[in-house]
Amino acid sequence: MTERFHLRPYRAEDEDALIALWQRTWQQAYPTIDFAARVNWWRERWRSELVPKAAIVVAEQDGAPVGFVTIDASGYLDQLVVAPDHWGSELATTLVNEAKRRSPDRITLLVNQDNARAIRFYERNGFMHAGEDVNPTSGRPVKKMEWKPN
Repeated sequence: MTERFHLRPYRAEDEDALIALWQRTWQQAYPTIDFAARVNWWRERWRSELVPKAAIVVAEQDGAPVGFVTIDASGYLDQLVVAPDHWGSELATTLVNEAKRRSPDRITLLVNQDNARAIRFYERNGFMHAGEDVNPTSGRPVKKMEWKPN
């Protein structure tokens, strides 16, 4: 079944809905972490780091946001968020393809080493392992991944 998503640029009035989507999605992925306690930190990071420095593309279905991707001018993909009820759909691939369109030479990202589902997704979409690191905020080990066109 083909799902219909509409991609559009971020608008300031999307902030609350996208932060709620971020919280709900990450809470589902990591149920033992209290993401509600991180909302104020995330809102500040959203406003100070992502909105001014990255293209944010919002995916809507039936007028409601169901995902988003952020990609900055260097090709760094900071966030790929897909509503849990759309996991396994074509939405994540659609958003990654939009990031590739906006950064056609190279995309880099960090993914938690214990997020096997996300790692498999990125591998299926042409990303290669490019090293390991530690997330400076969470202290969690992360994989560096990179995509370049063939």
